[in-house]
Amino acid sequence: MAFFRQRSLVWSLLACLMLAEGCRLRDENAFKTCGDECYRAMASQIEYPAVSQCSATDADWASAEPVTLTSPTDIKYRDMTLQEAVQIALTQSKVIRDLGGSVLRSPAQVETFWDPAAVETDPRFGIDAALSAFDAQLSASAYGAKNDRAINNEFFGGGTRLLQQDTATVQEQLSKKAATGSQFALRHYTNYDANNAPSNLFPSAWTTWFETEARQPLLQGAGTTFNRIAGSSNIPGLYTGVLVARVNTDVELTEFEMAVRDLVSNVENAYWDLYFGYRDLDARIAARDAALDTWRRIHALYVANRRGGEAEKEAQAREQYYRFQEDVQNALSGRLFQGTSVNNGSSGGTFRAMGGVQVSERRLRMLIGLPPSDGALIRPADEPVTAPIHFDWQEISRESLVRRAELRRQRFMTRRYELEQIAAKNYLLPRLDAVGLYRWRGFGDDLLHSDSAGRAEFDNAYMNLTSGNFQEWQIGMELNMPLGFRQGSAAVKNAELQLCRARAILRESEHQVLHDAANSVGEFDRAIVVAQTTAHRLDAARAQLAAVQAAFEADKAPLDLLLEAQRRLADAEIRHYQSLSEYALAIKNVHYAKGTLLEYDGVVLNESQWPAKAYADAAERESLRFKPRPLNYVSSRAPRTADGPYDQHSMVHELGPTASADSQQGEPTQPQQPNSVQPAPSANPSEPISTPPAAPTAPIIPTSNSTPLSAKPENARDLAAALQAAAEQ
Repeated sequence: MAFFRQRSLVWSLLACLMLAEGCRLRDENAFKTCGDECYRAMASQIEYPAVSQCSATDADWASAEPVTLTSPTDIKYRDMTLQEAVQIALTQSKVIRDLGGSVLRSPAQVETFWDPAAVETDPRFGIDAALSAFDAQLSASAYGAKNDRAINNEFFGGGTRLLQQDTATVQEQLSKKAATGSQFALRHYTNYDANNAPSNLFPSAWTTWFETEARQPLLQGAGTTFNRIAGSSNIPGLYTGVLVARVNTDVELTEFEMAVRDLVSNVENAYWDLYFGYRDLDARIAARDAALDTWRRIHALYVANRRGGEAEKEAQAREQYYRFQEDVQNALSGRLFQGTSVNNGSSGGTFRAMGGVQVSERRLRMLIGLPPSDGALIRPADEPVTAPIHFDWQEISRESLVRRAELRRQRFMTRRYELEQIAAKNYLLPRLDAVGLYRWRGFGDDLLHSDSAGRAEFDNAYMNLTSGNFQEWQIGMELNMPLGFRQGSAAVKNAELQLCRARAILRESEHQVLHDAANSVGEFDRAIVVAQTTAHRLDAARAQLAAVQAAFEADKAPLDLLLEAQRRLADAEIRHYQSLSEYALAIKNVHYAKGTLLEYDGVVLNESQWPAKAYADAAERESLRFKPRPLNYVSSRAPRTADGPYDQHSMVHELGPTASADSQQGEPTQPQQPNSVQPAPSANPSEPISTPPAAPTAPIIPTSNSTPLSAKPENARDLAAALQAAAEQ
């Protein structure tokens, strides 16, 4: 009863302490004055996170006021080539940008410069994490204890019922798992025991021993193939081996390549959008100036009350001018519609022809990483390619199935499921391990040395151990087998289903890629034929306007016909510039569809410089010890995860700067035309605007016997004559 009273007293004291602590922490006056309103105000208050100084400062994002319709007219221009735009975009794109604002909507899904390295160095599923399962492990422990107890049986106390004992235990272990599944361990134990048992040989004694153990799986878990796939998880369906980690890294590298490819494609899309914006503006300025000249002439007749200056004609000419003036203002500013982007109708991007110089310029700035404005408008310095190009369909179809990044990613995924199926079948085997152990023991009054002159057998433990008088061994087998193998069978079935799914997706992806390639080739042929047609249309519209203008001045044509001819010329000129931009994008989209866009734009993905130095140092150290051999994470006998790198430079080396115009890669024979984009017009409608430049050369239809034009035609009529001469050859 005394024991129960003491325990009740202890629990009562603990309860009082808990209640006292609770009363101390409670603030009864916290919300007494304002009730629930204070609580709601505090709970709904917006808090801002405390982050390190890694975000951009105000100086980093210092930007001039954006250029708009109300901006001053003294605007500077910065001529930029397409190569320069791509170079700036890749230099400034630690985060791969897109036109959809994904970095704000779903930042976790955005591809960045660090993602491949982050996947490879993942401490859970990365390559080093998988290799760490085979690292040697060193473990050690040391404990001391004091025992003072009463024992009911004198036999168990060594001759005493009141045992007083001091103990110490020290142990070390070095273990390692091999790629074959073998487990090796080397252990060292040291025990100290000092007690008052009268039957002891020594009042205190030391026991030490070394033991080595080897365990080799014979069925489940055996072999380098299984261990390099499954890793150290030993869970069916969870595979963390080095081969799976390597495939995951390759998948991330492919996704990074796809993100860079889409960025380059979008930069080129935005570049030609801006080019068309300037050309569209020039055409509308020319139409506006012609309408203004016509209106002034009609207005002069209207003021003089002469024939041809009737009120309805003056109003009609004035309406035509303000219509074109509105078009000029919209073409200069633009509206926030989605521009040309990847996967908007076609994989590489279907040309939208939205126009708008200022909006298109800001879109290009956003993609290449420049501030919204820096006091100068970017102006394209390159002209679209106008040389005839011929793509070989057989080469395109073959190369698209080999080079397309989406297919390589899916092939890596398929290979991963093939490896997982190999590992899953191993779980259908029972766990049968062969175990062997060998031990050397030592016992003595002291651990290392003794002052006794006789140095008896049990004088110190280590001397007794090295004598080899006490050796033990153990050998045997261990079997562990679930009846029915339900989990293993489910793992095999799941791996087979995942593999079938991956292979079906791969076949469907190849089907889709071939259709994308066919669509890109069809669009390319359409663009080049339509470009020639629009050149003829532009030439006809100019001839019609000249004839109607002459007839109108001779008072032989009505005003309606003149105004209609001006509108037709503006539409024909805009459509011609649009066809040129479509042709430039069609060439790019063919390379996008067949997986060679990065090479087409001169972009090559590669490691940084330090891995090459690390590989060289490792090879040098290896040559000093053994015969040089290739460094590899896995054995040459292990299943392969990849067929090696593709020579990204082969296309550049084979083509060179003077490649043929009808080559399979689609490089033109003639160089790019010199810079001819004119300055943008003034934002002030009352200011005079410069005359637009002459129409650029249109591409010709590629035929079996067509040859590039030797000279650039000056206008659409000369172009038509040159086309006719080329077709007759």
